Amino acid sequence: MERLKKLLIIGFVWPEPNSSAAGGRMMQLISVFKENGFEITFASAAQDSDFMVDLAEFGVEKKSIELNSSSFDDFIAALNPNVVLFDRFMIEEQFGWRVIENCPKAIRILDTEDLHCLRTARQKAFKENRNFELIDLLSEEVAKREIASILRCDLSLVISEFEMNILEDVFKINKELLFYLPFLVDKMNEEELLKLSPFEDRKNFVFIGNFLHEPNWNTVQHLKESIWPFLKKEFPEAVLEVYGAYPSQKVLQLHQPKNGFFIMGRAENANEVVKKARIVLAPIRFGAGLKGKLLEAMQCGTPSVTTSIGSEAMHLDLPWNGCIEDNPEAFAKKAIELYQDENLWKQAQKNGINIINKCYQKQDYSDKLISLTNSLLVNSESHRLHNFMGNLLQHHAYKSTMYMSKWIEAKNK
Repeated sequence: MERLKKLLIIGFVWPEPNSSAAGGRMMQLISVFKENGFEITFASAAQDSDFMVDLAEFGVEKKSIELNSSSFDDFIAALNPNVVLFDRFMIEEQFGWRVIENCPKAIRILDTEDLHCLRTARQKAFKENRNFELIDLLSEEVAKREIASILRCDLSLVISEFEMNILEDVFKINKELLFYLPFLVDKMNEEELLKLSPFEDRKNFVFIGNFLHEPNWNTVQHLKESIWPFLKKEFPEAVLEVYGAYPSQKVLQLHQPKNGFFIMGRAENANEVVKKARIVLAPIRFGAGLKGKLLEAMQCGTPSVTTSIGSEAMHLDLPWNGCIEDNPEAFAKKAIELYQDENLWKQAQKNGINIINKCYQKQDYSDKLISLTNSLLVNSESHRLHNFMGNLLQHHAYKSTMYMSKWIEAKNK
């Protein structure tokens, strides 16, 4: 009789699908593994939050764990999972060596979320007022840690094809260690658009994003300082509503109702907010991965105006769900045109459905992920034997990580 397959997910935070795309992504992964017969435990050292999902409702066991504590060793040895999924490379750094020590046969999967080194290098180039170049990644400190983590794992989930190319071409990572896994959503058809609010019933521009994420704060600054003055001058009745979880005081200070610029704070239901808006604005200037807010806009039948960074790796060569523009004045002009032209708006809606169906179909990727995971469970020894660099990094890097962690634990006693 086949043994029940156990998956342990070690989370950076508890999932908040209504607060961030990362939370939504995690729930998609949980859904895929749950549907394929895995018993799932979700563990995290993060504090509980008021907005975290109730994992029990999804048949997932919740377990609070501690950093730098041998109590984790006892926990994972007793659980004895077949597969361990690390939520971001920082979690693999912290717990990976303990997993190897206590459950050496468990398959180790890293969900990169997005390439942190790409986001960091782009942000640095932006602040230095210069163009980002791929060679910047090679001197990025975060890259050394992130790539080491990828090499130590049996498989890494990569959300963007652009980032897949970086890992293979710039960092020379073996393809056998990588799996392209974008956002996973259900198919849509044009009939579903008829169930959504029509053009004439929608109003206002909207931006939505978690403000703990630096690119989102920068985007709102850019909207306020560079785009909104021009847009408001050309279209005086325009209103922009800015939603986002965890807004800081500097975000709240941008609230200026007289100028049609509203800081709304957290959206109780982000989906409903986007469904009522006519246009999503997302002039993102740096970042990485895929933009959950823009995929959500497509699902809500809401066209968007974004930048080349915002749309990166999101639509193959398919026409965008609206407009892509990097110049602030041209961005504002395109936004007004899309807001006022019903035919243009409706075509943008249809473009969004086409992108969803060609790029993000759950069944296209979930079956492959489970098949690959099952294959690793059977062939882990051979797979690991051919990952010499990963073995090398485990031998040396884990020693330093392990002794640092044990030193902290002893110090805390």
